[in-house]
Amino acid sequence: MALQMFDKERTLQMRQKLIGQSCRLFFSHEPLKIVKARGQYLYDENGTQYLDCISNVQHVGHCHPSITKAATAQMELLNANSRFLHDNIVQYAERLANTLPQKLCVFYFVNSGSEANDLALRLARQYTQNKDVVVLNHAYHGHLTSLIDISPYKFWKLEGQKEWVHVAPLPDTYRGLYREGHPNPGQAYADTVKNLIDEVQNRGRKISCFFVESLPSVGGHIILPPGYFPKVAEYIRAAGGVFVADEIQTGFGRVGSHFWAFQLQGEDFCPDIVTMGKPMGNGHPLACVVTTKEIAGTFTANGVEYFNTFGGNPVSCAIGLAVLDVIEKEDLRANAVRVGSQLKKLLKQLQAKHTIIGDVRGVGLFLGFELVKDRVALTPATEEAGLLKERHICLSTDGPWANVIKFKPPMCFSMEDAERVTEQIGFILQGYTSNIDNGPKKRKYPVSSSSLGKKAFLMLQVRGERPEWFELIERQQ
Repeated sequence: MALQMFDKERTLQMRQKLIGQSCRLFFSHEPLKIVKARGQYLYDENGTQYLDCISNVQHVGHCHPSITKAATAQMELLNANSRFLHDNIVQYAERLANTLPQKLCVFYFVNSGSEANDLALRLARQYTQNKDVVVLNHAYHGHLTSLIDISPYKFWKLEGQKEWVHVAPLPDTYRGLYREGHPNPGQAYADTVKNLIDEVQNRGRKISCFFVESLPSVGGHIILPPGYFPKVAEYIRAAGGVFVADEIQTGFGRVGSHFWAFQLQGEDFCPDIVTMGKPMGNGHPLACVVTTKEIAGTFTANGVEYFNTFGGNPVSCAIGLAVLDVIEKEDLRANAVRVGSQLKKLLKQLQAKHTIIGDVRGVGLFLGFELVKDRVALTPATEEAGLLKERHICLSTDGPWANVIKFKPPMCFSMEDAERVTEQIGFILQGYTSNIDNGPKKRKYPVSSSSLGKKAFLMLQVRGERPEWFELIERQQ
């Protein structure tokens, strides 16, 4: 029996009544009702298509037929917990191991990135017998209480920083302490971590781990300077801690040149623990922690069984295997390199025309560009960034000031998609005149545009005090 389809207004009313209001919608002033998706495209209840530039969860594309086929076939046969022997979990672990450094060979399967990061924290503390954690400013590692505690992005807005959490500067070479002109920003930023470690130890505290996103996402799509991870790992291990790489946003080939983003820091660099999630199941809840035999051994030796009811079940692992197959068969890493390079090139061309674009950065299909009111003071252009949701293209912002437009689309994103989105960004930026000395002067943006021959409506969603999402939707007059 097919589910009943409500009209959009009734769906919204029921959601407002039944679902917690902290579970916010995109474009809350006039939210989209998405009823279908294929590849990199979303469709509303009227069949209107939207280009999806933000769904890094649907890694190989929305509703990929190979993924749905694998899920259906396994679901029709068996789905049970991982206490029974089954081939899928071991085959999947072996396939993942083949993408990782050799010493990362023991896997724990869970259902979400937050679960994975929480378990990684437990592993680090069990192995080191220490509690304290070093993280980067503006980091986000998940919504569990344990992870909010190590996520400055969240805890500054809630209970504040715990005494056992230590925040290092974000290695941002565009607006951070050490910028592009510095002779060795990787070493300089690593030394800030070393100084922090020394301060912590001088207070008699001991560090369990350095917990870091391989490419900081919420912090503004930051590309870390070369050499940063190896030096930080050296310092953190010397202090008795371990290095945890959070690949939940960036893993599975998104950077193109490598399967894992931490590999951008050098082929010889290897974390002690790696977490993975979002793209693993292409929308199915699937996540994982991988670590060394030594760290896993101490976790086993504590005598407390670790059991996850759904983690590593046959259906989840069948889906995970299918995702790996699609990445390989469709050569999606090469696509990320090819399309990502073209998209970055097109964004650089826009930067040359519009001084409001202060920086374009990224690798593969992990890209962002930062809007500033002037290129000297780097004053964030937060309000202007909000206008870049245009003509049925789903974009969003990140960064401490919500002024970084981010791209993490499905990996099937095409050259034509790159052309389309940059063309529309260029159209919006024509609504501004700017100069480097005085910063951009906002031109009154028309509610109706004769060049489009349609009426446009601008809507804003505010999260806290940060405007994060805008939408500009065309409607027939």
